[in-house]
Amino acid sequence: MTRGEARPDRIRTLLGVWAHPDDEAYLSSGLMAAVRRAGGRVVVVTATRGEHGTDDPQRWPPERLAPHRERELRDSLAVVGVHEHRWLPHRDGELADLPLAAGADALVGVLEELRPDTVVTFGPDGMTGHDDHRAVSRWTTEAWRLTGQRGELWYATLTPEFHDEWGHLNEEVGLWFAGRPPSTPQADLAAHLHLTGRRLTQKHRALRAHASQTRGLEDLVGATVYRRWWADESFVAAPRVAARRLG
Repeated sequence: MTRGEARPDRIRTLLGVWAHPDDEAYLSSGLMAAVRRAGGRVVVVTATRGEHGTDDPQRWPPERLAPHRERELRDSLAVVGVHEHRWLPHRDGELADLPLAAGADALVGVLEELRPDTVVTFGPDGMTGHDDHRAVSRWTTEAWRLTGQRGELWYATLTPEFHDEWGHLNEEVGLWFAGRPPSTPQADLAAHLHLTGRRLTQKHRALRAHASQTRGLEDLVGATVYRRWWADESFVAAPRVAARRLG
């Protein structure tokens, strides 16, 4: 795969591993759609139902929000042609409390079954710094290493150009939970997609399907800005190291 240039036609099986419904839409819906258009298989694993993802828990208690977000995820994936999805049985906001071995173990089975040639997930930074995101990155990385580092593991990242253009807005909306957000020069990327036209409209629809999470933000900044904000998807390859054993 050409450095910095996504070649979805070379991805036969793409596996995405994420913490909450809507993570996959923000960070990889363009890539997923491209792989599907090229005839590849895409499978998404989500660790939680995102049942605490609300500022109004009285209106949206966990037992109501969880099935709602399940439907949103199903609808969002359908927009980009993805119909294979798996849930992990974990609770929103509690992933960092699970031992690494427990988190990685379920993903080892998925990797052994699917044998994807490309896996996408959060980097160690968790993108926004969210503890659940960081935990999923650790689990996925461990599972990939334990299964022999077959295929490529890509971490979702951002570029200096993204920060230059959108830094003020990111700060205004409080996008970063903690720590420094990722920033990878374009020359170091494993793949980069810049979506325009129908491709960007498709991603926008995938994001809008997660209305419980995205509607308020889009209303705040306006549809035109919101579309442009998330028009790029960038990935950096995880380093290959000696495999470790669980335990």
